[in-house]
Amino acid sequence: MRTKHITYLSIAAALAMASCSKNENNAAQKDADETPVVDVAVAHRQNVDQNKIYTANVEAFNVNNISPSSPNRIKTLTVDVGDHVRRGQVIATLDNSQATQLKVSLDQIERDYNRAVQLLKIGSGTQASVDQLHAQLQSARTQYQNVLENTVLTSPVSGVVTARNYDPGDMTSSLPIVTVGQITPSVKLLINITESDRGKITSGMPLTITFDAFPDEEFSGKISRVYPSVDPATRTFQAEVTVPNGGERLYPGMFARAAINLGHEQRVVVPDRAVVKQPGSGNRYVYVYHNGKVSYNKVELGQRLDDAYELLSGVEDGDTVVITGQSRLANNVTAKIKTAAKK
Repeated sequence: MRTKHITYLSIAAALAMASCSKNENNAAQKDADETPVVDVAVAHRQNVDQNKIYTANVEAFNVNNISPSSPNRIKTLTVDVGDHVRRGQVIATLDNSQATQLKVSLDQIERDYNRAVQLLKIGSGTQASVDQLHAQLQSARTQYQNVLENTVLTSPVSGVVTARNYDPGDMTSSLPIVTVGQITPSVKLLINITESDRGKITSGMPLTITFDAFPDEEFSGKISRVYPSVDPATRTFQAEVTVPNGGERLYPGMFARAAINLGHEQRVVVPDRAVVKQPGSGNRYVYVYHNGKVSYNKVELGQRLDDAYELLSGVEDGDTVVITGQSRLANNVTAKIKTAAKK
């Protein structure tokens, strides 16, 4: 009986040990199954063209606000918004009663002057009276000419009417009667450039410009001037871009994108699949794999390069980055590699 009892105990112990070993193996297998499996690639440094894209609205090359020198009542208006005008074309006529009065006064002064000249010739007048009337005549002519010019208003440039602020019969005030924008042979864009790019942009540099109105076309432009002062609110400089517009296809207010190449820089590049967006924010991150664990690195994106991104910070040349399986990862989590993508 004692021998049989010992045998039963030995069998039970062996079964218990087998069960423990099986549980440990199952636990190890479970842990192995729960370890995230990821695909990775290698971040690498390469030359990246520094193409900058600026957005702007088309502006007339020159803008003329047409107004009289003093308030007056409008008699006729010959143009409206959108009309094309020629240089010298009559835009508006204003009440001419003041000009009429000045013309009467001018004619009288001119007669008095001519009479004084004749009297001086026959010895019945004085040079002083002739000189005085001559000065009055010159002043009256200038005054009449100024009023006359502000009675019939003409356009100083060829262009398109971009604003009209009155109707016939209105009394003019501080606003111009009409605004004419010169849109040929060129229009312009005003772009804001950062302080870091200011030294790279100079007059004459070419740009490629696209417009939403012409999605399949590219237009050429160039930097015509860079303003010398920085806007304290935006910390940017303003640069003027000239765009040829011989066909008058571009009009003030049209939305434009201007692209300029500022050379190239050595940048770290990663596949676009490596970049993940943090929910609820605009931050971008990349998981970097090292010694069996991943770190959650915040990155600053540069340009998108087909199926890759230029990185300005956050990842170093040669780092191993995760490109699939990020949904199961967190900072400092253990992971294992399934395949390694080629550089």
